[in-house]
Amino acid sequence: MPDFVSKDPTSNQFWDERFDRAFTPWDKGDVPQDVKNFIQRAPVPLTTLIPGCGNAYELAFFAQKGWDVTAIDFSPAAVKSAKAAVGDWSARVLEADFFAFTPAKPLDLIYERAFFCALPPGLRNNIVARWAELLPTGALLAGFFFFDDAINASLKGPPFSIRRDDWQNLMSNDFALLEDSDVSDSIPVFLGKERWQVWRRR
Repeated sequence: MPDFVSKDPTSNQFWDERFDRAFTPWDKGDVPQDVKNFIQRAPVPLTTLIPGCGNAYELAFFAQKGWDVTAIDFSPAAVKSAKAAVGDWSARVLEADFFAFTPAKPLDLIYERAFFCALPPGLRNNIVARWAELLPTGALLAGFFFFDDAINASLKGPPFSIRRDDWQNLMSNDFALLEDSDVSDSIPVFLGKERWQVWRRR
């Protein structure tokens, strides 16, 4: 691992340094199969937000299917990288803080890919509360969630794992679980420890 100056993943400098040095082991470099399946099954296009988007490959895929999608990241280096990665759809990538960002229209979906696990456990309640605030009743949260029930596993990161029981307790007040399945094409950093899940806002 390179010797980085910034050690605080709540700082945009942390992520700037890693994108500037092309150290992105969480980056699949492609659209996961579960996302493709989800879009294929959806009866209509959904207004979608992708927080902490990184290189935002999924944004281009959503947009090509006619979905109204916006991707945000608070790291200028990540935004620059994402705009280059998505090409014609670069105007849909914005530099913004998830906790302060207001979508232009009501959301149908928040897509989660390595944003929740990128931030320390102390911010989990804030993230879930913000999901609940942004999503109206009936809207969806869908994506990939990183689990490890080993003692103290959640302290190592990013990515920061979460125990399944803790995750269920965190989500149960505001969301109902609709789908939960294995992931067939995980990258090494998440292998055997991530699930594809879809939650509905209560």
